[in-house]
Amino acid sequence: MTRLSPSGAFITFEGGEGAGKSTQLRAVAPRLRELGHDVIATREPGGSPGAEALRDLLLFGEHDLSARAEIMTHFAARCDHVDRVIRPALAAGKIVLCDRFFDSTMAYQGYGRGNGDPDLLALIHSLRNLTGLTPDLTILFEVGLETGRKRITARTAVNDAARPAPGATDRYESADMAFHARVAQGFEAIAREEPARFIRVSSETSGVETITNQVVSRIEAFLKAR
Repeated sequence: MTRLSPSGAFITFEGGEGAGKSTQLRAVAPRLRELGHDVIATREPGGSPGAEALRDLLLFGEHDLSARAEIMTHFAARCDHVDRVIRPALAAGKIVLCDRFFDSTMAYQGYGRGNGDPDLLALIHSLRNLTGLTPDLTILFEVGLETGRKRITARTAVNDAARPAPGATDRYESADMAFHARVAQGFEAIAREEPARFIRVSSETSGVETITNQVVSRIEAFLKAR
């Protein structure tokens, strides 16, 4: 893997629904800034104006896409995000914290939707390579399925401006437990394939602040060791 800048770093936060990755990204980013790092926080699908429009289609659109079309739409959003936001930030020496990247496509579309179909996994691998960017570090947040389900229910009960209506769940949150189990198995398989890139963090019982302290410490150690 070739980094785009001697000082920039691309760090992704991954995990299934209710694992706490978004909460942690929001907490970790300001902590790293307090430590003197130049940090931008972004997300997928989305992160750039064009990619945010595709996010609405993917999460809340009225029509389901075919498996291949859904995968390619995620990567279309990703390419715009990489070209317009992530690469320029890395080239400027910034630390980019991203809520989801191509590992989520593999876990959700390859394993969750596609049930590990070899042809779909191969398609995702090829599109991943065409993207031309691999995270320097990935934090994988892990939580039990039942705990994750309860957190989704609590999260969607509040009025969230990012949702079309209070209490609305997106296409992936509303999937059945078998889907979420396959997603968890997908993340497990991905982390086993690339152990040097992953830090695995259990968010099952620890409090938010405890996990934040752990993640900040691990990121700081990674940055100092590069």
